[in-house]
Amino acid sequence: MAYQLREATLPVLPPGAAPIRVLHFSDLHLTPARSQEVADIKSFINLKPDLVISTGDFLAHKEAVPVALHALDELLALPGLFVFGSNDYYAPKFKNPLNYLRKDHGPRILGDELPFKDLAYGLERRGWKNLNHARAIITINGTKIEARGTDDAHLNRDDYNLVAGPAAECDLAIGVTHAPYKRVLDAMNRDDLDLIFAGHTHGGQVRLPWPGGSKALTTNCDLPKWRARGVSVQKGEAWLNVSAGMGTSPFARIRVASPPEVSLITLEASI
Repeated sequence: MAYQLREATLPVLPPGAAPIRVLHFSDLHLTPARSQEVADIKSFINLKPDLVISTGDFLAHKEAVPVALHALDELLALPGLFVFGSNDYYAPKFKNPLNYLRKDHGPRILGDELPFKDLAYGLERRGWKNLNHARAIITINGTKIEARGTDDAHLNRDDYNLVAGPAAECDLAIGVTHAPYKRVLDAMNRDDLDLIFAGHTHGGQVRLPWPGGSKALTTNCDLPKWRARGVSVQKGEAWLNVSAGMGTSPFARIRVASPPEVSLITLEASI
C-alpha cells in the first residue's frame, strides 16, 4: 500500500445510533501519469465506508477529469460529499518551493483554468452532493446528517454567509471545506456544527522530527501547525479532521515525514 490509513473514532452520534464509517480523502492532484495513485484510490473501496467526503484538489492537469472519475468509479456508487480546492480551478505552475514555507501574504500564481465544471457534473451525475456554498441533507445508517460547505478559501472564493445559520433538524451537523482558514472554522463553530472536514495542508508536506512524532513547518494557511493533519478539537468547538492528502503538485513531488494518507473516521454514539 502506497499510502497510510489514519483512523479515528468520534462519539458524535445520538445514543443508540448505528456507527458510520466515513472515508475522507483530499488533495489527489491527479494527472494522466499517476497510475499508482489511481490504483491506490481504487483500493479505498476495500475500507467499506458508509459515506465518502472529498475536500478538494482532485486535479492537477487539464486532462485529469476522466482520470479522477475513473479512479473514483466504485466510490461514486456510495453516498458522497465534495467541495473544490484551488487546483480544481487552475493548473499548477512552477514556483519557488521555499515560498511554501513563508508566511502566506495572499498573492497566487495561477495556471490555466481547468475543466472544473466537467468534474462537478461527473460527480453530481453519480449522486455525490456538491457543497460548494450549499447545504444538503442525507441519511446514513438511520442517522440524519445536515452537511454544508464553502468554496475554496485559499483563493478567497469562500462566502460562508451563503450557508450560515442554525442547522436544520438533524442528528449530526457537519461542515466541509478545502482550506481550513480560521474565518471558515470560526463561522462554522458559531453555528454549532459537530464536525468539520478539511484538507489543503498536505500535513505540512515537510515535517521535522519532534518528540512524540514530527512537527509541520507550515499549513499553507492560518491554521495552527499543530492541527496540520488528523483529528483535533478545542474546547467548545467542533471536532476537526484535516486530511494530509494523497498527492502533491507535479512541481513539488516531495513529502518528508508526511506520507500520502486517507482518513477513516468512525462516528459512533455518544455515551
